Amino acid sequence: MVDIVERPTRLAAPTAVPDAVAAPEAPGLTGRLLGLGARVLHRSVAIVALAAVWEVAPRLGLVDRVFLPPLSEVLVAWWELLRSGQLAEHVGASLTRSLAGLGLAVLTAIPLGLLIGWYRPLAELLSPLLEVFRNTAALALLPVFVLILGLGETSKIALVLYACSWPILLNTIAGVKGVDPLLIRSARSMGLNHLRLFQKVILPAAVPTIFTGVRLAGAYSILVLVAAEMVGAKAGLGYLVNYAQYNFAIPDMYSGIITISAIGLVVNQLLVALERRFSTWRVDVSAG
Repeated sequence: MVDIVERPTRLAAPTAVPDAVAAPEAPGLTGRLLGLGARVLHRSVAIVALAAVWEVAPRLGLVDRVFLPPLSEVLVAWWELLRSGQLAEHVGASLTRSLAGLGLAVLTAIPLGLLIGWYRPLAELLSPLLEVFRNTAALALLPVFVLILGLGETSKIALVLYACSWPILLNTIAGVKGVDPLLIRSARSMGLNHLRLFQKVILPAAVPTIFTGVRLAGAYSILVLVAAEMVGAKAGLGYLVNYAQYNFAIPDMYSGIITISAIGLVVNQLLVALERRFSTWRVDVSAG
């Protein structure tokens, strides 16, 4: 009887398995954090190297520090512009014009691109006109916009609208025309009408290509606006860069350039995140 009673207690001792299973969670979390840190470090190596070269080269006399001051001096000038409120004023003016032009381009170019890509007669009618204007640089039309709309906000927003419309329009057309014909035939065989076919197949399949155009337009909205602000503007990052160059305030000039690059990077990352969200929606709809 003693053997029978003691045997279950000997077998019950190894039941402390949950502690052993829960223990590896901490190393797993640490490994994920280390992996994230390694990826961030890997992606920032080139930026850190560029910053180091920018700081060291003027101090060693490899370049004239009058025309290319060390990065630390540029950052000090950037901070002074930020403290004085000038940088916020110029950034606000540029973002207002850029986002207004980009938003109008999205609202007009995407529906037009969907129509041109979906209806062949409309595409054949407008193709010659599109070929003429798509090869005309936006900055080449800057004097035309200024003459017609003046030096105010309207001409700058209109120029950004024109520059941003083309990548969105052309990528939207390409996205609609590039839908797999097998998907279209399969949807039609299931009895979908033209409206449901467009809603359930064409539009979801074209979303990634459309967002490629929107991302390109986001970059164009900053670049074209900066060039436009150098002509007849009293505020904006382009005006800041141009004014600093004329007054030989070289650190301020580079501060404006760095700010333009940072804004372009942030806008691109926001559009990438938005694209991922809509791409997930596209997969869910097509799967359903």
